[in-house]
Amino acid sequence: MSEHSPNEITRMLIELTDGNQDVVNQILPHIYDELRRLAGSYLRKERSNHTLQPTALVHEAYMKLIDQRQVKWQNRAHFFGIAAQVMRRILMDHARKHLANKRGGDAEILPLEEEILVVSHDKSAELVALDDALQQLGEIDPQKARIVELRYFGGLSIEETAEVLAISVPTVNRHWRMAKAWLYSELSNN
Repeated sequence: MSEHSPNEITRMLIELTDGNQDVVNQILPHIYDELRRLAGSYLRKERSNHTLQPTALVHEAYMKLIDQRQVKWQNRAHFFGIAAQVMRRILMDHARKHLANKRGGDAEILPLEEEILVVSHDKSAELVALDDALQQLGEIDPQKARIVELRYFGGLSIEETAEVLAISVPTVNRHWRMAKAWLYSELSNN
């Protein structure tokens, strides 16, 4: 991120929420590096020949984020939490399209931080399997699914995740451990 403070970014996001469209062009230079880091984090988990590059993913996500009319931006962490969700959706759409032409593969290991998830051989299939399991977890416990999304896909720290979700750091730690164990069990059984 640039030298601008989280408070300045929050101020601009609130102005955007209040309808000040002039801030759209002002905010991108302040958040671009962080969005690019987030996109890079996502794409490192993708197949090596992915058609999206970090810059394209940032631009596609940014356009979707700025067009959000129902979101009342609360702060910088809230913005990046939503950005993580938007990028995940974009990549899942691309992965599902890629799999439409390619099925099957042998089992491989996909890391979830220090944990290991066993899923299919193709990176697109891995992410689709993880996304499907994450959707199942979301039906059982939406908060745990959101924590995985923010931590694994979004690259947010425990503290940033707690801020986005407005819960305590120990709660994020506890739910993060439980969610990883649940996902490991689900993906190991497939």
